[in-house]
Formats: sequence, C-alpha cells, structure tokens
Amino acid sequence: MKRYVYDFADGRAEEADLLGGKGAGLAEMTLLGLPVPPGFTVTTEACRFFLLEGHEPEGLEAEIDARLEALEAAVGRRFGDPDEPLLLSVRSGARFSMPGMMDTILDLGLNDATVTGFAKALGHERAAWDCYRRLVQMFGATVLGVPDRLFDDAVTARRERRGAASDVELTVEDLRELTATFRRVLRDQAGRDFPQDPREQLRLAVRAVFRSWQGERARVYRRREGIPEDLGTAVNVQAMVFGNLGPDSGTGVAFTRDPATGRPGVYGDYLAEAQGEDVVAGIRNTVPLHRLAELSPDCHRELLAHLRTLEEHYRDLCDVEFTIERGRLWILQTRIGKRSAEAAFRIAAQLAVERTITMDEALLRVTGAQLSRLMVPGFTGTADHVPLATGLAASPGAAAGAAVFTSAEAVRRAAAGERVVLVRPETSPDDLPGMLAAQAVLTSRGGRTSHAAVVARGLGRVCVCGAESLRVEADAGRFTTADGTVVAAGDLISVDGTLGAVYLGALPLTDSPVSAYLLGGQPDSADGDTVDLLGAVGMLLQHADRCARMRVLANADTAADAAAARTLGARGVGLCRTEHMFLGTRRKLVEEMVLADSDPAREAALARLLPLQRADFEAVLAAMDGLPVTVRLLDPPLHEFLADRTALAVSVAADRAAGRPVSAERERLLAAVERMHEENPMLGLRGVRLGLLVPGLVAMQVRALAEALVARRLAGGDPRAELMVPLVDTVEELRQVRAEVERVLAEVGAESGVAVELPLGTMIELPRAALTAGRIATEAEFFSFGTNDLTQTTWGLSRDDAEAAFLSAYLDRGILRDSPFETLDTAGVGRLVELAVREGRAARPHLATGVCGEHGGDPASIGFFHRTGLDYVSCSPRRVPVARLEAGRAALSPQ
Repeated sequence: MKRYVYDFADGRAEEADLLGGKGAGLAEMTLLGLPVPPGFTVTTEACRFFLLEGHEPEGLEAEIDARLEALEAAVGRRFGDPDEPLLLSVRSGARFSMPGMMDTILDLGLNDATVTGFAKALGHERAAWDCYRRLVQMFGATVLGVPDRLFDDAVTARRERRGAASDVELTVEDLRELTATFRRVLRDQAGRDFPQDPREQLRLAVRAVFRSWQGERARVYRRREGIPEDLGTAVNVQAMVFGNLGPDSGTGVAFTRDPATGRPGVYGDYLAEAQGEDVVAGIRNTVPLHRLAELSPDCHRELLAHLRTLEEHYRDLCDVEFTIERGRLWILQTRIGKRSAEAAFRIAAQLAVERTITMDEALLRVTGAQLSRLMVPGFTGTADHVPLATGLAASPGAAAGAAVFTSAEAVRRAAAGERVVLVRPETSPDDLPGMLAAQAVLTSRGGRTSHAAVVARGLGRVCVCGAESLRVEADAGRFTTADGTVVAAGDLISVDGTLGAVYLGALPLTDSPVSAYLLGGQPDSADGDTVDLLGAVGMLLQHADRCARMRVLANADTAADAAAARTLGARGVGLCRTEHMFLGTRRKLVEEMVLADSDPAREAALARLLPLQRADFEAVLAAMDGLPVTVRLLDPPLHEFLADRTALAVSVAADRAAGRPVSAERERLLAAVERMHEENPMLGLRGVRLGLLVPGLVAMQVRALAEALVARRLAGGDPRAELMVPLVDTVEELRQVRAEVERVLAEVGAESGVAVELPLGTMIELPRAALTAGRIATEAEFFSFGTNDLTQTTWGLSRDDAEAAFLSAYLDRGILRDSPFETLDTAGVGRLVELAVREGRAARPHLATGVCGEHGGDPASIGFFHRTGLDYVSCSPRRVPVARLEAGRAALSPQ
C-alpha cells in the first residue's frame, strides 16, 4: 500500500514535494542531530487524494495511529492521558511557503479532563489554562471557521476588566473564564461544542489543513506567486514544547542574516512567556534576539551554534523558529528565509565571495522581478519633513498612497486605480488580499519577523511595522499619532521602509541608487550598505552577461533613448518605431501625405518628411555606433495621424447650422477623413498595407535610412541597420516590399558611391504569419515577434478594452493566472512562436529571431524565449538590466 505518513527521521530535505517545505526541514534537522521535538508528516499525496475524492485515503487513519503510538513511546506520554497527556501541534506545510495557508493549532489533546492532569504534571496551573484557552481559540478559528476577532474581543474585554497591559498579566481564574467564554462563542457560531475526544481533535485538524489548500487566501497567494494549483499541502504533527511556563521560557524567530538588508550576522526576535504564533502575530512587542544572551546565555550560545550549522548545511539564509522550555532549547522549524530584493542580491553576492556557493548558483538566487524592485524610486527631501511616527524598517522601499484600514477597502480602492497604504494594528493571513493590493503596509505592533514584515518582504511591498506611538483604530478608520494628529481613511501618507518612517502627505520621489548606478552615475554619499548593494548588482549582472546566450536589445525611437539603453547594457536596438518620430508637429505632414489627392501633393509631403526622418536615423545610429539598429517601417493605425472624424464632422455641421462659412480645406479634409474611416483601425490600413498602398512611403523611409547609413560611414562611424516590415500576412507582401527596397538602395549607392546593404526582415504579429513562417522566411532574413499584437490577434482581444472591462475579473476568479499582455501565453501564443521559429529555420537555417513586444522585458517570459531558441529579446530601456539578468538565469536554468 502507498505510504502516507513519515516520521521526521524517515524524510530528507530533497523530498519537499512529498513532505512539504516544513516537513522536509524537520526531517533534515532531525538527521543533523538538532534538538527537534519528535513528530511525523502526513504527505501532500494524502491531501491531493482528499481534495479529489472528498475523503481520506484508505489506511491513512491507521498509519496516523501507528505513528502516534511511536511518538508516545518516544516522549513517554500518551495522547489523551488524563494524568500526564501528550499534547500536539498541527501545522500546514506546502512545498512553497504560503502565508495564505492554515494557521497553526497548538496544544491539541487538551480537554476538560486532561487540563487538570496537565497542570499537575507541569506544576504550573496558569500555563495549563493558557494552553487550553489557546487551543479552543485556534481550533474554533482554523477548523470550525469562527471569526478570530470574536475571541480577540473577549481577551481584550477581560484585560480591560483586569487592568492588564498584556495577556501575561491575566490570572488562572481569568484564563479559566476565558476558556468557558471561548467555548460559548464556538457553540454559538459553529453550532457545536469544542470536541473533548483528542482523537477527534486530531482528525478534524488534519482535514482542516487539507481543506485550507483550497481557501481563498491560499488561492490568492498562489495566483500572485505562480504556484501550481495541484501541489497540495502536507500536515506536520509534532510533540508540543512550551514557551509559556514562566520567565525562563519563551519563543522566537531567528534568521542567519538580516532578511531586510542582507547584512551578515544573526538577527531575529524573542518573546518570553510566549507560545507559537505570539512572535509573528505581534500581540506583544518582542525584544531583539541579542537580548537572549542576557536572559538565557546558555540557550543563546546553543542557538548560535545551530544557526551556523543550518546556514552551512543549506548554504543560504535560514529562517528558524525556536522555543525555550524552562531553559531547554528546541528548534521547531527551518526553511530558506524570505528576503527583500536588496537582501537577495547582497546575500547571493556574499555567499559567492565566501565561496559557499558558485557564481552560477548566486545568479540563480536572484530574479529580474527583484532587480525591478531595486530600481523603483525612493523619497527625496525627508530631512525637511517630520515623521508622523517611526517603526521598524521591515521591508525597504518608498511608497505613498491613501491610508486604508481594512483589506477589503484596500482591494476596492486599488481596483479603482488608487494607490493605497494598508494600516493595521498587526496583520494576519486574512489581510493577504489587502497586502497584495497595497503599495505599502504599516502596523503599530509587531517586529521584523511579524506576519506583516515577512509577507511584505516576500511580496516586495514596502513595510514599516511596530510603530508603537500610533494608536490604530481600524474599525473607526483612523490612526492617532503621539502628538494627537489624526489620520483618517483616504488621507495621503508616505511610508519609507528603508528608514522605518511614516510621513503625512505624498513625498516627492527620486531615482533609486541602483537605477542611478546602472545609468552610469555613482551616489555622492552612499552608505556602506548601498555600496555593497551596488557592488552585488554589478557583479551579478556581469556574470549574467557572461552566461547568457540571448542578446538583450532595446526598443528606442530617439537618440536619447538609444544612448540610455546602451548605458544600461543593451547590445543594440531591436525596435525603432518610425511612427513615433512623426507625432507632435510632424503629424500634419503625415496627414498631408496620406490624404493627398494627387501625386505631386503626396511627393511634396514626402519630400518634407525625408530630411527629418534621415536626421532621426543618423542620431540613433550614432548613439548605437557599432551595434545593430532594427528600423521598423511606418506602422500607425491610420486614425492616429488623421483628424478626429466625429469632432471634425460636428464642427463643420455646427458652422453650417450657424450660417458660418466652411473653408474648402476643411470640406476637403472632412471628405478625406470620411473616405479613410475604419471601424477597426487596429486591423485596418496599417503596417505593410499602408506602405504598399501609399505610393512613395516605403521609398522615402528606405532612402532616409540608406542616406543616414552613408552619412555615418563617411563620418567615420560604424552604423549597422536592418529594416523590418510590420504586420505581414503573406510572403507576397514582403516580396513586393523587397523589390522597392532593393531599387532604392541601388539608387542611393549609385548617387553616393557607397554600397549600402540593408538586411530585410519582418515582424511576426499575426497568427497567419506564424502559421506560414516557412514561406515568409524565403523572403525574410530575420523574424521579430511582435508579441503584443500577436497576443491580441490570437486571443481575439483588444488590450485596452480587455484591461478596462474584464481582465481583472478573470484574474480574480482564477480564469487566468496572469495577464497574457504582461506574461506570454506560452500555451497559445507561445506555440505560434515555437512553430514559426521551427518552420522559419527549416526554410532558412541561419534565420535570426527575436522578440520586441513588451514580453521581451518580462522576467517570467524570458526563460521561454531562451528555450525556444530566440537570438535576442528587445524591451524598453529601463527594463534592459532586468532582461540581462533573466537572460543569464535562463541559460543556467534546467531546460
């Protein structure tokens, strides 16, 4: 029979798919000899079976009973024993750490009978009742779905009656009465009493973990992080150890390096007389981990030794949870720690310099998405503003937005296009949708290892937590500062997650040091951390360039854009859009050319355009001297260069109705616009069709480019240009354009005495072009995939309309995991790309291929382009560093 339950000692770190991340970590720590409370893991396969069939697999209950019996023997206590009971913790543990999964259940096994025996065995009646009231609350909230706030309200009311500042000051009698109150709440809300049978408690808890995989919080997080839906979660059942037995007990979270900045050195939080989730929940403010050296020197030394062991073993930042029970240290969990983007780069570089990992491994530990976060702006002029409050710098960056006090409000306002900051006393897994929607998170309680801090770092959100001077009243939609300033919902605030400060209003932003560095500048007064970060970014980008097979080019239409792209590491221009050169004051010339009703009028308009176009090309070629520049022939939807038909018709009609004269020019313009009007201009007279049907247009652009090449060569430059024909449907279109191109090149060569070669290729942006790529390749020397239009025409979607009307709803409902306009649809559009590359190269073996849509700079799409065999990606200049990093990573990633 299939095995569904594994003792910790039976597993391995590499079995995370089967045992989940937590289970694999517990197994590995057990093998390393660390002091891990014994236990067992129910596998992800059991979860998948349960979710598919609606019941546990046959034999699972018997396996759990057998493992439980072995656990009882190992610790010398029996589950459900009224005199000295074994208590258990139950935790979810998916392959990837997921904040949206089920909360931990502690102290499982307590009931009205065992709590008395447990108190006697501990010699600590208060701790026993503290555990019992926690169990009823956790069980009610996580297993039976009772709103957690009902329990929290009862605790708050009890503290207020007692005059207690925290839960620690509650008496045995308070805790006994709270337990009774919790059970009444549970009965009223769930329609049943708290189960007294420990076996039933365990069975229901395991089922609740399985079901939590399908919970809304988990689904939201998986969609956001691209985690597959079919992995399932494991369940970890572990013997309890107790951090709430007095001042010599406590619980904490430790990191082997700072997860916010990447600084070396042990880092974390500790909370005496606490249990389980108290540290990350932020119910009391923690003390820094170094204070443990004063509170328990022996445990501190032992913990440091275990942390060194774990970092050396995993060769990475480790996130470790631990409990001290009456002076004895227990390690409860380890995993590879979530970190900010800054920390990711610094830690990867540090480990490579230390020779703990190779440079290849270091490159694979950072991502283009993280580099994008490092390139976002920060606040400027903070010295001129007094902070509303300061807290812990939990996740770096700067963001401003309207203060909101509930997750639902954050989601609603963000969906309406507003930038928001989620403000909470502390966050919980229920706040995940709001954290995803917000630009920043601010809490008045909690440390750097609180839920808010850990999740914000993982999501790349700015975060300041533990701003204790703020009194946050979420229900009232406001917070009050120490000096009495009230900030209400909708008020603008600025959050600096690098300094840990909060300001009133929206502060001005400035470029990040990383952006300035990549653009060739050096910060005037950078601190040591910034210098280290810039060094790490530079080192890893250089290694990415050495590893990459694909070149990274830029989309640039001006000399300034081309120069910036070159500074950022672009190895050429993959898309120079000539239609962008004719906006503004030049638009009138294009309108005259298109609407000309005679050859002389059209030729006059083209003659005026020629020198302007030639000068533009010369400037771009000079900026990219020695590197390729791919120039695309004019490709405007025609309406972009014509007067607005409706506005013009209304204006003429109004003049006629008022008896005002209408000039012959306006009459002619209206007639021409009516004649050229298209119902769907995105699929109308544009691209190659415009070039073929407007006499002289292709010739003018080819001549301008050829003359620019000649001028640059005569000036001593090394210009390298290619010509790209847009929106081709059939090879015959390309054949006719090629004939015109060759004619003009011959003319320019004869006139200048300089032979001009101009490779001719096409954009593949229509499904028919992809499906007939073998034929098109007989006339094209290169393909550049215009994935934006290829996505629109494959999906039958207008991007602007889809994003405005329904795309966000599709993403929210899980119909789509990503927007196909942001991350390439590999199953549909990607198959067309693969087909076109394969058939194109079958017809022309040395066919060059690339992509010049926005997907060329998308970190999630670049790996696909590498695997498909494209020669380059082209993206906007600011995304060039991201694409460089991902091109290198793609070359190292398994195919």
